[in-house]
Amino acid sequence: MNKIEEILCKATGSSQVKEMELIQELWSGYGELNRVYLDDSSVILKLIKTKTGQGHPRGWNSSLSHKRKELSYKIERKWYQDYNSPIDNAPLPKLIDAGEVGNSQYLILEDLKERGFQVKPSLSWEEVKSCISWLAHFHSHHLNSTPKGLWAIGTYWHLGTRPEELSALKDQSLNEAAPLIDKKLNQAKHKTLVHGDAKLANFLFNDSGAAAVDFQYVGGGVGVKDLAYFLSSIYREDELFEKEAECLDFYFKELNACIEVESEWRELYPYAWCDFYRFLKGWSPGHYKLNSYSEQMTEKVLKWL
Repeated sequence: MNKIEEILCKATGSSQVKEMELIQELWSGYGELNRVYLDDSSVILKLIKTKTGQGHPRGWNSSLSHKRKELSYKIERKWYQDYNSPIDNAPLPKLIDAGEVGNSQYLILEDLKERGFQVKPSLSWEEVKSCISWLAHFHSHHLNSTPKGLWAIGTYWHLGTRPEELSALKDQSLNEAAPLIDKKLNQAKHKTLVHGDAKLANFLFNDSGAAAVDFQYVGGGVGVKDLAYFLSSIYREDELFEKEAECLDFYFKELNACIEVESEWRELYPYAWCDFYRFLKGWSPGHYKLNSYSEQMTEKVLKWL
């Protein structure tokens, strides 16, 4: 039995590791996500190897990029250890154990498959609503929280952590507007904790609704940043135009916050889109999400500034 198997058995009270199944490699070669089968159950093992990364598929392999990813794993561990309390209507995996072994860090998490949750490559409207509901309840639970030990400003595309992508941005108007957009979002009166990477791939589903995983970029912000990013991960441009109002209305119904919060965040929704568009246009100028919907949102914001 190797060291990680010993840790797994001790943490779970199991006698043996029957099988370790690779779910996926972590982004840019920073480790792997495994499902571990034990005596009569399974857990998720996230094994992080920050010394061996630097395999970014789009070539962003700088020391700044490495430091950001390294910090993201420390913040995810902090999240699971200090913040991950149960939230009604927003299921999360429980932390079983966390630590270091050799040159790696590890998280041992509840396997949500044990609760019937599974990945879905595409969603029905009811499943879309279950994700939006998850975000709304998560944001409502953490409304006006202080992100101590987390990202001060959540999301992986936050301007302060992406100077290289801003330098690569050819759109001069958007380049000049980027700090103003960032300021508008970050000076909001009402903020919460945002998931920070709320794409379809980070949601799992069962008959009761959705659950979320992967909290590397959790931190402070306005909830519509998560909502805009989630919608960008599931809808084509024509669907975004068609479903925008319905999705926003459902989100705010589920958020159940005061009129002041809803009014402020509705106004900031286009800014959230524009902020992500700015990152994407510098990071991957040919990306499919740079479509007519995101362009229209950006044009609207640039006229307002």
